[in-house]
Amino acid sequence: MKNNIKSKGPNRVIGIWLMIGVLMIFIQIIVGGITRLTGSGLSITEWDIVLGTIPPLTDSKWVEEFEKYRSTPQYEQINKGMSLSEFKFIYWWEYIHRFWARLMGLVFIIPFLFFVYKKWIDSKLMKQLLTVVVLAGIVASFGWVMVASGLQDKPWVSPYKLVMHLSLALVTFGYLLWISMPFWFKKIEQPMSGFYKKSKKLLIILLVAVSVQIVLGGLMSGMRAALFYPTFPLMHSSYIPPEILQAENWTISSFSHWYEGTFAVAAVQFFHRNLGYLITAFVIFIAVMVFRKSTDKRLSLGVSVLVFVTLTQVLLGIITLLLSVGNIPVSWGVIHQGVAVILLAVIFYLIYILSHVEEKSVKLN
Repeated sequence: MKNNIKSKGPNRVIGIWLMIGVLMIFIQIIVGGITRLTGSGLSITEWDIVLGTIPPLTDSKWVEEFEKYRSTPQYEQINKGMSLSEFKFIYWWEYIHRFWARLMGLVFIIPFLFFVYKKWIDSKLMKQLLTVVVLAGIVASFGWVMVASGLQDKPWVSPYKLVMHLSLALVTFGYLLWISMPFWFKKIEQPMSGFYKKSKKLLIILLVAVSVQIVLGGLMSGMRAALFYPTFPLMHSSYIPPEILQAENWTISSFSHWYEGTFAVAAVQFFHRNLGYLITAFVIFIAVMVFRKSTDKRLSLGVSVLVFVTLTQVLLGIITLLLSVGNIPVSWGVIHQGVAVILLAVIFYLIYILSHVEEKSVKLN
């Protein structure tokens, strides 16, 4: 059986280029997590696509940027008295986050123009790449919408806009990963049996569940919900926080004004925990089924990785939660987010190979 990607030639070059893009988006999501957890996202108060490429290079420029930040609600209400050196720390993380986005654009456009010139890109891939461009533009634009939400009255970005920004980034990551897979991975050469169809359906359900879980994780980060219940397995002294059981709390206002009480953060953390339990059980169910019936080694290996990553992610979540006393541990929180993206990638891979099961011809005697 031959690999989909040629050992030499245009397909190999394009495949490497696409996978570099996937890796760069992954790194950008990690840097975004660091930016969020260090409170750096509001340190740059303007969005200038061209001039924003150049950081402050002189003391006077640094003072100028610091003065802009000192006029924000975040400085007035949270970071008042911050020194210039402390400001530089948060500034650099936000700058790196924005600079990396610009670098991704260059890594995309320069090879893309070369490939178009060489006529290496067919019409199907061209449409897919244009979709990536549109998605990237939306992600970048929504990033500024998110930042702007924290420059008005509140000293933080809207957790809901944060989740939209993260979700769009993950859609871009998943889509680019999907279109890069034909250049790298072989098809499963097995008859399209009911087992493979069922496995694919279950993995699609898992993909949806994990996507919802990541949204809840984004809300956990945006609301800093871990700080309110840094205990496990109970949320303080109860499995279900009493706020959730009070019917009068279940209003749109309780979620839109989440910062005025503990109901929203309690609800988000409760659902994040319990969906995690359900996902873990579901992954184990899929694994048992595959190990019993699969004759394809790559599928079995992929599901083994799925189980390992899932259990690792659960452990990371518990550790991050227990250490969130007073402050959320940046390193653990970022690793937790990164493994969530890896989990998504594993699920995409499994769905991909199951989407390309080749039917074998059956000869009748």
